[in-house]
Amino acid sequence: MRQMTVKEVEALLEVNKKLNIVDVREVDEVAAGKIPGAVHIPLGLLEFRMHELDKSKEYIMVCRSGGRSGRACQLLDSHGYNIINMAGGMLAWEGRTE
Repeated sequence: MRQMTVKEVEALLEVNKKLNIVDVREVDEVAAGKIPGAVHIPLGLLEFRMHELDKSKEYIMVCRSGGRSGRACQLLDSHGYNIINMAGGMLAWEGRTE
C-alpha cells in the first residue's frame, strides 16, 4: 500500500496542488473538522459509494490515525482504484481544517 505523510499532503495543498482526498471517519469526527476539499464517505458506506469515485484519478484516504483509511485502501485497491493512505491520519494533521 502506498503511503504519504501528513507533511507531504500539507506541502502539496500549500502549493495549491489539486488532491482528491476521501475522509472515511464517522460523521461526528468529521464535524470537528476535515481537510479542506476532502470528500466525506464513512468507511462503513465506502463499499456502497465507491462508484462515486473515478478509477482514472488518484485518491488520498484519511481517517483519525491511519487504520481505517488503510482498510479503505485495501478495499478500493482490490477494485482497481489508485489510492494512497495518509499515514498518521487527522491526529497528526496540523494544517487548516474546515
